[in-house]
Amino acid sequence: MVEADHEDGGYDRNKELKLLDETKAGVKGLVDAGLTKLPKIFVHDNHKVNVSSPSSSSSATNVSIPVIDLGSLHEEGNSRHEIVQKFKDAGEKWGFFQVVNHEIPQSVLDEMLDGVRKFHEQDAEVKREFYSRDITKRVFYNTNFNFSTSEVNWRDTLYCLLAPGPLDPHQLPSICRDVIIEYLDHLKKLALTLLELLSEALGLEGNYLKDIDCGEGIFMVGNYYPPCPEPELTWGLSSHTDMGFVTILLQDQVGGLQVFHENQWFDITPFPGAFIINLGDMMQLITNDKFMSAKHRVVAQKVGPRVSVSCSLRQHVQNECPRMYGPIKELVTKENPPIYKEMKMSDLVKLVYTTKLDYDVSSPLKHFRL
Repeated sequence: MVEADHEDGGYDRNKELKLLDETKAGVKGLVDAGLTKLPKIFVHDNHKVNVSSPSSSSSATNVSIPVIDLGSLHEEGNSRHEIVQKFKDAGEKWGFFQVVNHEIPQSVLDEMLDGVRKFHEQDAEVKREFYSRDITKRVFYNTNFNFSTSEVNWRDTLYCLLAPGPLDPHQLPSICRDVIIEYLDHLKKLALTLLELLSEALGLEGNYLKDIDCGEGIFMVGNYYPPCPEPELTWGLSSHTDMGFVTILLQDQVGGLQVFHENQWFDITPFPGAFIINLGDMMQLITNDKFMSAKHRVVAQKVGPRVSVSCSLRQHVQNECPRMYGPIKELVTKENPPIYKEMKMSDLVKLVYTTKLDYDVSSPLKHFRL
């Protein structure tokens, strides 16, 4: 793929997209080819990109997302009540928090990140077998899932629908198959714990969110952000909210993740051994805006690669769940009437995959408001 002139008036975006897609090598392929200047498809509006992070200013230096220690969860006394209260506060005020002492061994976390890194750094010919834009596949890889409807970001992604099953392990890439299976086993237990605590934080029975299938689907994305030659012109991942109920994010120590809070962007400093938990659009919908789905993004950087593994508790298009979701009746009152109509999870997934959305203007949830 040729390096594009940022000022080229004869620029054909669709042609450039097609050229990149046909390589089946993604952004990593551009870096491996020695690219020193961004193709224009990656260049975003300067006024959106050239924004200094407020977290470096004096007014925001003491602000950080909540860190919740799960280590005392099973101790006697008020420990569980205190943790539930922290979940409630984080859900209402941030939509983002970190959990530590979650009982998943550090060795498993390191191996999972390493597995995703190895997948993206293996021979391009091997990766090409998985390259696809068919979102009904259980396992596939590409660059930018919303290629034709959104800004093109500086990242490649491996996608795996891990649940509901049965998942044939042989569909997973051999280079990271074993660690994905081991990681999934640990992750399912953590997901149930999070759903219990979130249920209680909403004033519901502990099994409420589990019983309405909020943990049935697990959609894993393994993101790879190569070093970017001109990071001031593009995003690693532009501003968005997550679709699902809950996202469990594992990231390396490179950094670059930012969250939008009280009309400002804040850096999320990597915390060794921690998971970042963020609530998605479906959680905001079923809680009738009691819990929030926060915007977040990833800054492109000259350093890297940055590797992250995001597991979203949500259904996908392959296994369409017939369950209808709307605001939880126990959370609705005369003073707090339903804000959203009932819908299927797949309605939201299809909207995000097929529609040009501007998250700086509004949330996808506006399409489901009463």
